[in-house]
Amino acid sequence: MSLAFGDLALLMLVFLVVALLYASVGFGGGSSYLAILTLLLTGFFVIRSTALLCNLIVVLGSCYLFYKNGHLKFKKFLPFIVTSVPMAFLGASFQLSETIFFIILGSTLIISAVALVFQTMNLKPNYTPSKYPRSMSYLLGAGIGLLSGLVGIGGGIFLAPILNQMRWDKPITIAALASFFILVNSISGITGLVASGTFELFWPEIIGLLIAVLAGGQIGVRLSLGKISAKGIRLLTAFLVLFVGVRVLLNNGLQINLFS
Repeated sequence: MSLAFGDLALLMLVFLVVALLYASVGFGGGSSYLAILTLLLTGFFVIRSTALLCNLIVVLGSCYLFYKNGHLKFKKFLPFIVTSVPMAFLGASFQLSETIFFIILGSTLIISAVALVFQTMNLKPNYTPSKYPRSMSYLLGAGIGLLSGLVGIGGGIFLAPILNQMRWDKPITIAALASFFILVNSISGITGLVASGTFELFWPEIIGLLIAVLAGGQIGVRLSLGKISAKGIRLLTAFLVLFVGVRVLLNNGLQINLFS
């Protein structure tokens, strides 16, 4: 499962760019790591483990920045976390067949892309937050946590569009919650993989990938992308994820080889 040096260097560069773009808009990049790795690897335990670990590294920097600027409101975020953590652990513990995994993964990537497009086109920076019962937070946390654990992503790419559409709070607060949500669910998901004996790393290539996403994530959360449209970044990322999601669903999940 080892890669030639040139291939690894190219993969590291791609992961660095993905981490930079995702971190610049408040996500960890888990869906894209899954998409990219699925094109290269066949072991879905390795794919899930690698994506979760890369996700974790990226959002650590984002959470620190949000905390430093007073946007991490732990008490307000707690209902989402209380239910998502055990459900992410449960989802990661399931030992899915390869076919079922790729069907869920491909479908999830497609939904991720559509959700990201929808969020980008409808996101408004200024609005009055709406009131929702606390039970809604628990239910959302549980559902997205379970899905996150199953496919190996933090879930922020699902949570943020839903909360923005609901006008749950200010966009900056939702972005902070999404990063924290990804952080805790990535940790929970990794723990679930370890507990089920399915935590497998892309060794030794994982070292290079972690260095790449660490660098990209740090640049993304610190660098002002004033000359690059955040809307354009989101849409480009969404279309790439959509393409690979369709490919994974058809080729790997349904065994319909429409793409070479």
